[in-house]
Formats: sequence, structure tokens, C-alpha cells
Amino acid sequence: MVTTPLLLNESRSNGEKRVIFHNLNWQAYQQIVKAIGENRSARFTYDRGTLEITMPLEEHEFYRELIGRFIYFLVSELGLKIKTMGSTRLDREDLTRGTEPDNAYYIQNQPRVAGKTVNLAEDPPPDLVVEVDITHTDIDKPALYASLGVPEFWRFNGRIWRIYQLQDGKYREVEISPTFGQVPQTKLYEFLSQAQEDEVAAEQSLRQWIRQQKGIAESND
Repeated sequence: MVTTPLLLNESRSNGEKRVIFHNLNWQAYQQIVKAIGENRSARFTYDRGTLEITMPLEEHEFYRELIGRFIYFLVSELGLKIKTMGSTRLDREDLTRGTEPDNAYYIQNQPRVAGKTVNLAEDPPPDLVVEVDITHTDIDKPALYASLGVPEFWRFNGRIWRIYQLQDGKYREVEISPTFGQVPQTKLYEFLSQAQEDEVAAEQSLRQWIRQQKGIAESND
């Protein structure tokens, strides 16, 4: 697997603050969500009795936002469609699991959910979920998202981007995103590194690279 780390500034924050609660049933989890309300920056992840509340800090939010832009630029330049779910809570009471991911998207299944409010009891799970976990989490997130049936899961720890593809109910780490074809892992590293200095220039450089690759592919057809 490609594990070349992203070379960033040495001064780094903690990324997130986390609070863990154990031995909470589904009803208690729902009561806490309701009591705290939706107008908050903290995110909930519930996994069969364990509730983790994550409070993102600056480094976390930088990567979350920029990875989201990276995905959107790819979708836009490649002529795909997208429905952005952001951190919409994905609850499955039947699995006693629920989560508010950093980013979630419908891409392949966008036509099935376009213009509607997603209901996981009827609709497929998001095609792609992204989590930024710079600090340690007690939740086994690959197992959680695999149980929800999310086909592709990206995880970034501040240095390494890992891509997981769902196969036979479990994730297998792969080098190339199933959604975005031959976009190498190095492109995200380059994009994030450049964005630290100039986000607009990073966007322009990425879009230019995608167009060049499309031109090469079309000339070879």
C-alpha cells in the first residue's frame, strides 16, 4: 500500500478533543443527542454501547474542509454527480450503531437520492465517507462503516490517507479510489500541502492536472 506521509509543518495541534461514554443503550444515546441539540460543532459516534463525542480543533477542520473540496473538484472536473451529506447523522437502530462522519457523499447513487431527504431504512448508504482522526479514537470506524454498507471509506490521520473498499462485508485497503479511478494518493498529499500556503492555487493546480489527464485519456481513445 502507498503510505508515503504528508510532509507538513512540524508545529501541529491535537486535532480533536474526545469524550467517551461506555455502557449506554440506544435510548440513552438518542436522549443525549436530543438534549445537546443539532446546533453544535461536536460530532457523535455510537457503536453498540460506546458513545464518543468528538470536538474538532483547527487542524481537523482544515483537513476535513480541504478533503471535501478535493472530492468536489474531482467530481466537477470528471463530469460526475454528487449529493453532499456532510456530517448528517447516519443512525441504524437495528445495528445499534450511529455516526456523524466528517464528510459523506452520494456519487454513484446520486440519482437515487437527488432532491429528497435520505432515509437509510429505504435508501442506500452514502457511496463515500471520509473521517479525519488525528488523535486516537476508541471506535473501530472501519468496522462501523462496513456494517453500514458504505462502499468506500477514506481515513486521514494528518499524515497518511488510507482508502478502504468494501468487499464481502469487510474493508480491504486499496491504493486507488474505486470512485475516482487512476487518481494517485500523491495528488491528495500535494493538494493539502499546497493548500497550507495557498488554497486557491491548490485548487487551480488540481483542476489543471485533472484536465491534462482527461486530455491524455481522450487522445489515447
